[in-house]
Amino acid sequence: MDEAVGDLKQALPCVSESPVINVEVHLRCASTAKKEEIKLSVVKLLNRHNIVFGDYTWTEFDDGFLSRNVQSVSIVDTELKVKERQPIDLSKCTLALHVFQLNEEGPSSENLEEESENIIAANHWVLPAVEFHGLWESLVYDVEVKSHLLDYVTTTLLFSDRNVDSNLIAWNRVVLLHGPPGTGKTSLCKALAQKLTIRLSCRYQYGQKYSRTKILTINHNSLQYPILWF
Repeated sequence: MDEAVGDLKQALPCVSESPVINVEVHLRCASTAKKEEIKLSVVKLLNRHNIVFGDYTWTEFDDGFLSRNVQSVSIVDTELKVKERQPIDLSKCTLALHVFQLNEEGPSSENLEEESENIIAANHWVLPAVEFHGLWESLVYDVEVKSHLLDYVTTTLLFSDRNVDSNLIAWNRVVLLHGPPGTGKTSLCKALAQKLTIRLSCRYQYGQKYSRTKILTINHNSLQYPILWF
């Protein structure tokens, strides 16, 4: 995975000199505020608190508009590649704001009809779903698998934006995770699908493209192989 990410990055020039900091803005379910108004208020909040140490979350606000409409503002994924928290000057960074609301409808089921009973073949969620909230942060590994996955997806999008000829440089849109049962592969697939829905909400309409991110688990020779594709 890391070699593939490296190959993709080498094929593209640096697109930004300043580091990109991702900020996830979790709206309250009852909020009907426009995203642009939310972003302006969040930027003001970040300007008042422009030095942070690693990942950080605000859940209380001195701004009435934010208090009414926003559940939390989180600086995320800055600690995926570092062992210790480091100070971050937000004024010297490029801020990428991702505004989202969690879907609370729960999964819909796809059943197989048998003679005696109906068997649930699959569950489908509209993402981002409340069931997967916080799952990404709860997964801790001794390798940088989460950062590699995010880098791979981000870089493939850059290829698409720059119209890279897939006949000259090919990249795979399928991610295969393998290992013994119980090592968190399916949880990582769910968490990554949720993360991508939030991260790419500015590119794809809510509830469509990445609500249909597919997660499949194959069992073979006592090993499980979750597959995630877009």
